[in-house]
Amino acid sequence: MPVPLFRIKAVAAGAALSLLPAAVHASALPHDMSPLGMFFAADQVVKSVLVGLLIAALATWVVLLVKGASLLAARRAAAGAVAVLKPATSLSDAAARVADAGAGSSAVARQLLDEVQQELSLSHASAPAAALKERAGFRQEQWIAQQVRGMTQGIGLLASIGAVAPFVGLFGTVWGIMNSFIGIAASQSTNLATVAPGIAEALLATALGLVAAIPAVVIYNVLSRGINQYKAQLRAASAQVLLMLSRDLDTRKQA
Repeated sequence: MPVPLFRIKAVAAGAALSLLPAAVHASALPHDMSPLGMFFAADQVVKSVLVGLLIAALATWVVLLVKGASLLAARRAAAGAVAVLKPATSLSDAAARVADAGAGSSAVARQLLDEVQQELSLSHASAPAAALKERAGFRQEQWIAQQVRGMTQGIGLLASIGAVAPFVGLFGTVWGIMNSFIGIAASQSTNLATVAPGIAEALLATALGLVAAIPAVVIYNVLSRGINQYKAQLRAASAQVLLMLSRDLDTRKQA
């Protein structure tokens, strides 16, 4: 039985309408929906936000490499100083052991011994032992605080990146979505293919903000724990020097 002509025309029209959204989708989407393509398609404000977040992410890893290497070397030197000073029985014995030790571990131990020797040379010969130990301990605490301050320089940048980067990314997302809605109003089209690229570009800013913030927070916590352990090692070496000073003062008092 032959098919009526009007039915053939209806089927053809339906097929054409079913293919229309795909054609509109293909023509409305940008040629490149990769992160790099979305970056070049974004407006200047969103581009500025993305560039700033990329710089922040790069700075995070630079701080990790620089501070991680220096902290590792400093902790090894502090551990070596503790190992050198612990077997010593007096300040003179410690000075001899430091002279025979390696350059890395002897630097910390020598500095702690020099602080004590300087205080002994500046103090009166008949000064009370308690006052000498207190002043020597104060000098060593000041030196330790100086070393820790030097090690913490640059760590605050990680805390700032971890706290600010998500909000900067959110600002870029809000700005990009505002531009998308303005484009929808101007084109008077609510087609998803028209809206999706702008929203995807906007959400890229939030994603990059998290990429910058999450490693910054983790690295900040790791370096902070390492610096606290380094400070504890320096105080352990300082305690060994003060212990030997106390022995020497007792010996001098008995003499």
